[in-house]
Amino acid sequence: IHITENKDGPTQKYVLIFGVLVSVIIQEMFRFAYYRLLKKASEGLKSINPDESAPSMQLLAYVSGLGFGIMSGVFSFVNTLSDSLGPGIVGIHGDSPQFFLNSAFMTLVIILLHVFWGIIFFDACEKKKWYILLIVLLTHLLVSTQTFLSPHYGINLVSAYVIMVFMGIWAFFVAGGSCRSLKFCLLCQDKDFLLYHQRSR
Repeated sequence: IHITENKDGPTQKYVLIFGVLVSVIIQEMFRFAYYRLLKKASEGLKSINPDESAPSMQLLAYVSGLGFGIMSGVFSFVNTLSDSLGPGIVGIHGDSPQFFLNSAFMTLVIILLHVFWGIIFFDACEKKKWYILLIVLLTHLLVSTQTFLSPHYGINLVSAYVIMVFMGIWAFFVAGGSCRSLKFCLLCQDKDFLLYHQRSR
C-alpha cells in the first residue's frame, strides 16, 4: 500500500506478485549459500580431525530444510494469527470462513515442502544435477503463487498437497529409501530394529 501510494486495483496485486517472486528466488539463493557453507565446514572438519566422521550431507539437508520450513511457517502464519485477534471477523464481507483453517493447512504444507526441497536440493548439488535446482525453484514458485487464488481454497490446497506428496516420494528415494525398505519399516521387519529387539530380550 505504501509503495503504490494507497492506490487500489491491479497495481498492488502486481507489486505483491513481484515481491513473492523475489522472495522465493532469495530463499533458494540462501539455500544454495547454506549448502556451500555446510560443505566447506564439513571439509574443514575432516581436514582438522580425519578420524572423526562428519555428519552426512543428507542429515544436514534434512536439518536445513526443517529450519527453513519452520522459519517460513512462522513468518507466514504470524500475520494470520495477529489478524485473528480482531477487530472484525473473517467472513463478514463475503470472505470464506475457512480462511484460518486453510492458512493452517497451507503452513503445514510449506514446512514439509521445505524439508523435501532441502533434501532434493542438497542431493542435486552433491551430484551436480543443476536442472533439479531449477525444478525445486519452479515448484517453490508454483506453490507460492497459488496463494493468490484466495477464494479458491480447495484448488489451492489440493494442488499444494499433490506437489507435497510428489516431492516427499522424490525426497524419500533421494535419501536412500526403497520400496523394500519401506515395506520392512511398515511391517517392523527392519534388520536393525529386529537386532535391537533381540538384544533387549
